[in-house]
Amino acid sequence: MKRLPLAAAFWTMCGTAAAEGAPQEAIELYVDTATRQLFAEPGPGRQRLGKFAQVTDTPAPVAATTAASTAATASAGSAAQPAVAARSASSATPATKAWYDKIGIRGYLQMRYNQEVGGDAKDLKSPGDRYIGREQGFGIRRARVVISGDVTDKMSIYIQPDFASTPTGSSTGNFAQLRDAYADLWLDKDKTYRIRAGQSKIPYGWEDLQSSQNRLALDRADALNSAVRDERDLGVFFYWTPKEIKERYAYLVKSGLKGSGDYGVFGVGVYNGQGANRPDRNDQLHSVIHFSYPFKFANGQYLEVGADAYSGRYKVTTGSATIDGRTFTPTVDAPVAGSTDRRVAAHVVYYPQPFGFQAEWTVGQGPELDVARRVVRTQSLRGGYAQVMYKFDGDYGSLMPYAKWQTYRGAAKFDTNAPKMQVDEIEAGIEWQPSNAVELAVAWANMRRTDVSTAPYRRIDGQLLRMQLQVNY
Repeated sequence: MKRLPLAAAFWTMCGTAAAEGAPQEAIELYVDTATRQLFAEPGPGRQRLGKFAQVTDTPAPVAATTAASTAATASAGSAAQPAVAARSASSATPATKAWYDKIGIRGYLQMRYNQEVGGDAKDLKSPGDRYIGREQGFGIRRARVVISGDVTDKMSIYIQPDFASTPTGSSTGNFAQLRDAYADLWLDKDKTYRIRAGQSKIPYGWEDLQSSQNRLALDRADALNSAVRDERDLGVFFYWTPKEIKERYAYLVKSGLKGSGDYGVFGVGVYNGQGANRPDRNDQLHSVIHFSYPFKFANGQYLEVGADAYSGRYKVTTGSATIDGRTFTPTVDAPVAGSTDRRVAAHVVYYPQPFGFQAEWTVGQGPELDVARRVVRTQSLRGGYAQVMYKFDGDYGSLMPYAKWQTYRGAAKFDTNAPKMQVDEIEAGIEWQPSNAVELAVAWANMRRTDVSTAPYRRIDGQLLRMQLQVNY
């Protein structure tokens, strides 16, 4: 079937109907959500628009109410017709939408299952998935609802709770907890400059900014994800995105290429520094700077490169620990101001068209437990990941196999006493998306990581078979 861009197909249809000059039978149309092309039959990735028929531009006759009005209309002749048409067009113009009519609701749900297949997998624990470990079954990893939209031409809102959270120390899950709650204040009519105020993602690390709804691997890499708790904090940020680049960011998400969204070509901001849903503890703000640019080549291939950096002071929570037969509570090198916490990171993403590659690396300094000295002090850290993937599209939907390697040598600063993590992990899997509403991922993971939840913080090796069902709504 010949395919046309959405606008061209629409005007072609209208022109044909007008030329025939007779009512046409309604035709059912579908639009491809990625290419925005129109089709007359359903297919993979196509969304139903509805049935369409010819609509004439000739105004409907106006019923005469009195003999006088009929006579007046007749005497006016053809000169009155433009005025009648103008009044008809004016009365057909819809009223301006109220702000609450511009608000949309969407979201997604992820259900997971992990099965041990080798090593000491039953003793494994990972900050990215609380359903890894002993006596686990099916679990809801995320249950998100997003409320967003333009309140005015100068302000947009974004609110996202998660209904699958587990409070620290609780044995019961699926509590509601706020993830995002912010407003974008647009500084120009083209929406290239904006100020974001509220709780939102901190622009550090490409994979951390990428929504879990779009991410291919089941969990984020520890090296980048250990920078900001829950990837979010409360603060104020400035973003700049030129109009052309804004369109690229939108396409990379909507097309299924796993984009990270629009966090600006350039961004800068300040935030509390203790993580989402937690108050500041030292009266000193963290600062962050962000740069990322998606290049588009002549053949349609996209390549994104960028770098980020942040700096601040982080206050670690300490508690009693027993290591090598010794029980102690460590001191902190800077108990009032907090420990030095600063990092830099770089990323490169070659989008899967059909082959793709992405990698990130970070280095820096942060608080870490020195067992020998029984003190939490500033120490160096490093780590990152590399991932390859390939995108197959067909009548069956979209298939994307991938392989990911990650490593990290640095502290888990969110955990009590900020113990050192040693992570070396390989994951290989495949994601199948039969429709825009459903995604199924299956992966095998070989994990070698430190259990930082309790002392003596031992390293555990294990293999897992992992599965995730995601529904988008």
